[in-house]
Amino acid sequence: MNPFDKVDPSEVFELHRGSAPLLVSVPHSGTRIPEWLRPRLQAHALAVPDTDWHVDRLYDFVKARGASLLVPRHSRYVVDLNRPSDNQPMYAGSNNTELCPTHAFSGQTLYLPGQAPEEAEVRARVAAYWRPYHEALAGELVRLKALHGHVVLFDGHSIKGELPWLFEGRLPDLNLGTASGAACAESLAARIVEVFAAQDRYSHVHNGRFKGGHITRHYGRPGEGVHAVQLEMALRAYMDEEPPFAWHEAKAAAIAPLLQRMVDAMLAWRPDV
Repeated sequence: MNPFDKVDPSEVFELHRGSAPLLVSVPHSGTRIPEWLRPRLQAHALAVPDTDWHVDRLYDFVKARGASLLVPRHSRYVVDLNRPSDNQPMYAGSNNTELCPTHAFSGQTLYLPGQAPEEAEVRARVAAYWRPYHEALAGELVRLKALHGHVVLFDGHSIKGELPWLFEGRLPDLNLGTASGAACAESLAARIVEVFAAQDRYSHVHNGRFKGGHITRHYGRPGEGVHAVQLEMALRAYMDEEPPFAWHEAKAAAIAPLLQRMVDAMLAWRPDV
């Protein structure tokens, strides 16, 4: 029996539709590993350590502000929603994880020997999990742009602050990516940077190590009224970085007002006429 024949699109993601010109996508917050995949993975992989932990909870407040929120249900280990479907590397010349990852961010292998997916299975995972998410994302952008004449796509991520296999040193707390300026209007990026610069508790950088993944690069078309930005946040800013990856109430409460100001800035922003 083909396990991909039974995948219900309603089980792939949850979409809250708002009416404001902002869509928040959190493509790595899912944690589910399907039963057909679990026996093939190394024990450490079953804990899905490379999840963008609690990011859906972190940005849940956007719904009350009228924004749309798109949340996947499955782990990036099933298929990475922020990679192109042709599996081209995001950062040439550096270690990268693939469309269907075979290595964790630590460099450890995810699969038992001989159990990694072959190309036919990768294509099936794309059809069952990747494509429905992107169809929902693209459709929501079209809907919101039709309402407002423009739309902002915010791609929310988080990551451990030190991962030698992926990058050197220690990441800033807030890593804003706009595909080196190609994914959104300069005035929008400047507005977000101003919000970050107005405080001194959290370090920040614009287009540093993380310039934006596939979602930011592919959908960000400022000339067509779609402006995309990515924020890669260090886990330490709102939770415990080590297992069991617990939400930290005090840390999350401390950074929440800054994230709210950032979202309010995106909602208030309008393209230059």
